[in-house]
Amino acid sequence: MSRDSDTAERKMQFLFALRSRGVTDGRVLAAMERIDRGEFVRGHFAARAYEDMPLPIACGQTISQPSVVGLMTQALRPGPRDKVLEVGTGSGYQAAILSQLARRVYTVDRHRRLVADAAELFRRLDLTNITVLTGDGSFGLPDQAPFDRILVTAAAEDPPGPLLAQLKIGGIMVLPVGQSNTVQSLIRVTRTETGFDYDELLPVRFVPLVEGLGRDTG
Repeated sequence: MSRDSDTAERKMQFLFALRSRGVTDGRVLAAMERIDRGEFVRGHFAARAYEDMPLPIACGQTISQPSVVGLMTQALRPGPRDKVLEVGTGSGYQAAILSQLARRVYTVDRHRRLVADAAELFRRLDLTNITVLTGDGSFGLPDQAPFDRILVTAAAEDPPGPLLAQLKIGGIMVLPVGQSNTVQSLIRVTRTETGFDYDELLPVRFVPLVEGLGRDTG
């Protein structure tokens, strides 16, 4: 089997794995077919880019398991006119998926190196509707609020108050909640006229949401 046909086979298996794990939204599957996870996994782990598993990236972070990315995106229900905030850029993979489904994506990470790498990759892939910023994502982006959708890719013990405040009425936030050393719950928060509705979706495991900036300076 040639290298190209081998890659095509692995991508087909990748999409099958997503469906078998509950990613059934056609728009989400199409976005995950367009955005090649192989672009976001480098070095020693590049050969495993199409496996349904989390993988290490720089700064002690991980690129999430693809099925979890798909399920989180599906739960978020991003629309083509939505403005989305992502907290925790990481590799940039989740933001790239969101860029295919929303009008504008703002993504923030505390690690300057990850932000620089993601920004360069977005430029190379011509993903022009993503703005990537270095900052403490637990405070959101007040200057750009309110947001139609907010996605948090790190676990907090409770949904951060500033993020709840930056969600539009009718808006949705999806995030993992729980202690960082245990299995957490992925929850969907919907802002209503009178408060917030909470839905528990599935067990997950994410790195903790940490306040402040990373120590890396590169």
